[in-house]
Amino acid sequence: MKNNGIPLIGILTARKSDGTIAGNGPLFIEIQKKLISLNGISFVFIPEEVETDHISGYCYSPEERRWKKESFPYPDLVYNRIPFRSSEKKEKSQWLFKHLQEKNIPFFNPCFIDKYELFQLLKKDRTLRDYLPETILVQKQHELLDFLKNFGGIYLKPTQSSKGKGIVRLRLDGPSGIQLKGINRLETYPSIAHFWEEWAEELFKKQYLAQEEIRPAEYEGKRFDFRILAHGNQDGYTLTGVGIRLSQEQEITTHIPLGGKLLPYQLVQSNEHDEFIQTIISTIGKSLSSHLGYFGEFTIDAGLSKTGRYYIYEVNSKPMSFDEADIEEKKIENLCRLFLQLIEKSSKI
Repeated sequence: MKNNGIPLIGILTARKSDGTIAGNGPLFIEIQKKLISLNGISFVFIPEEVETDHISGYCYSPEERRWKKESFPYPDLVYNRIPFRSSEKKEKSQWLFKHLQEKNIPFFNPCFIDKYELFQLLKKDRTLRDYLPETILVQKQHELLDFLKNFGGIYLKPTQSSKGKGIVRLRLDGPSGIQLKGINRLETYPSIAHFWEEWAEELFKKQYLAQEEIRPAEYEGKRFDFRILAHGNQDGYTLTGVGIRLSQEQEITTHIPLGGKLLPYQLVQSNEHDEFIQTIISTIGKSLSSHLGYFGEFTIDAGLSKTGRYYIYEVNSKPMSFDEADIEEKKIENLCRLFLQLIEKSSKI
């Protein structure tokens, strides 16, 4: 297929273990529909089907309501939606990123974000430093105990997971005991040594970090977090939408798949919240892009403590779909306009 001067966007994904193409099909379809209305077109592809002179990919036809496999020239821009960290680390994926740079084809987002690397990066910024919970990499038993004693409660998180997977909370229990609470588990250990004996292998295998427990502000007796979506534009970064996630049966995480409940931002909105959100979006976007490569979109998980202090918990480079229809619609709009802006910008270089 020739693009005949029409902006061509390649959406990069990966193959699942069963051989089928992974990714958010409904999102890809909506992007295609929006791009067509803006006189552009997109196709979905995987690194293994990239050749030196063409790419085999899948193009969605809204008229026929089906995907068609075709041969495409290299796109004007690549939108990285590889959903698995393991796939992104593969040799062919890394070759492709390097190849795109050599061909001056803009692409985003360049990688998944390691939680501890993120903490170290954001800590360098004077504005963001005050919003970060104290965090250490879990390396030694005595360091973890000192950290736990210092705060009374801490969260343990795998540095390379998302959607709340693997998170547990530790609290002191009596003179030497430790209570562990996870999404579906509650355990008590007589001492840090007993905990370490059972958990050390997991902590090192998945490289966990420890983060001070923030006592969160509540809405109707339940903890809530901000889920913030931002996109790049010509002027830097813009807020696409904010959703509120409320804890339900468990308060370890507010992620919807793990039992969190959705609330409209308007229920808790204030000038202070708005100011905090606007302040961090641009600074986080610029920090990520200057150190890791261009981030055209990201989500921020942030919260408010009982004492009224704001915290940044996580930043995600491959946002899940928002359950709020208006935010999801604005996401498609902002994404597609960003695609075209970046293509126009790169054509002038």
